[in-house]
Amino acid sequence: MMLTLVGLSRGIVEDAQERARGVGADIIIKAPNSSLFSFSGTFPQGILPLVQHQPGISLAMGTLVYSTAGVDSITGINLAQFNAMSGGFRYLGGGGLQGPDDILVDDIYARANHLHAGDRHELIHRKWRIAGIVEHGKMSRMFTGLAHLQDLTASKGRLSCVYAKVADPSQTNAVIARLKAAGLSEYSIYSLQDLLSQMTESNVPMLKKFTAVIVGIGMFVGFLVVFLSMYTAVLERTREIGILKALGASPAFILSILLRETVLLALTGSLVGIAMSYGSRWLVTTLEPTMIQVAVPDWWPIAIAISICGALCGAVYPGLRAARQDVIDALAYD
Repeated sequence: MMLTLVGLSRGIVEDAQERARGVGADIIIKAPNSSLFSFSGTFPQGILPLVQHQPGISLAMGTLVYSTAGVDSITGINLAQFNAMSGGFRYLGGGGLQGPDDILVDDIYARANHLHAGDRHELIHRKWRIAGIVEHGKMSRMFTGLAHLQDLTASKGRLSCVYAKVADPSQTNAVIARLKAAGLSEYSIYSLQDLLSQMTESNVPMLKKFTAVIVGIGMFVGFLVVFLSMYTAVLERTREIGILKALGASPAFILSILLRETVLLALTGSLVGIAMSYGSRWLVTTLEPTMIQVAVPDWWPIAIAISICGALCGAVYPGLRAARQDVIDALAYD
């Protein structure tokens, strides 16, 4: 459970990093007070010429992001500008945007929704033609023409984000300073490196707390399961424990036997859990391809340690009870 959750959260963040990197921009400008992972709010399209004419900017383009359902969104782009900045799409099927109701989808979204080039797909209460299937990793999962999306969403003359390429990447911070001095100080302006460095699991709203809650639940459940299992095991082995004590086994020896058994079970369970995380990864990839889960081997020692700690806590009381049993009572137990 822990490895699946951490793998999903890290996979989502790494996918967002890959898509941000794939645009090819050096500077990203978002609406004032917008969050790191979202494109909340829009701003006037007149900002784009201001950015384009700043010294040091070699290319700039604007996009509009419109949420369709859940975490999915469609991005309006100027295809020629996007190709110039990113190097263009790699088409796996079909071709570029031709008509106003054409959209491009990446291979992950296409696989999740069983789409092929030429199919019709409903979004924003209208049928779109899938003009092409593109390789994932560039900005978004769905694309259409910027002007058409602005008209459909009552956002004429509005943008969600501006991407800019700097002629000399070493001057990125100086260009950002000039943009803020030119009247964009209220906007959220990031260099690509700053944006990528801030895209971590700890910066996803509530995710860190949610992970802590899941870890806590995992420890508590592990404690209860081991406690009940070991308590039952002690009751079932009352006569065996009595025989061992009659043969001279000390309470510490009895306790160590039960704790060693607990550690062995916890280790075995941890290895099974690690293997099952790969099974959950396969299921997520098969059933919901847009949810990215990655392997997290750096969390294996943490998960194993939590498993062992929870198991040992659950085994302490049954172990102490077994170690303190009276020999006569234990031998007489039926």
